[in-house]
Amino acid sequence: QVQLVESGGGLVQTGGSLRLSCAASGRTFSSYVMAWFRQAPGKEREFVAAIRWSGGSTYYADSVKGRFTISRDNAKNTVYLQMNSLKPDDTAIYYCAAASYYSRSYYSDSVYPYWGQGTQVTVSS
Repeated sequence: QVQLVESGGGLVQTGGSLRLSCAASGRTFSSYVMAWFRQAPGKEREFVAAIRWSGGSTYYADSVKGRFTISRDNAKNTVYLQMNSLKPDDTAIYYCAAASYYSRSYYSDSVYPYWGQGTQVTVSS
């Protein structure tokens, strides 16, 4: 069992930045994948970014490439999402997710059995 807790959400103006954190506890593995998804009101949950824990390979949705950066801190068992140049379209609840294995379908939420509670990001125009 893995527990995930997100933090760092808030209200920011267009063009601003936020850094989200996701702290993992419970059973973890030396090689697994963690990801960020987001869900706006009335919309389906969509993939944002993912990182392979051991190798550090990263993957991004086209909508956030060049603006968001996913990273990890092994000592803290924490994954981060640095969000720059934020737009109103980025407004959503951001969820941290984890899986005990890497899949080529890392962009699919069905791959991830572990989820955090989410943190709200609101970008005002």
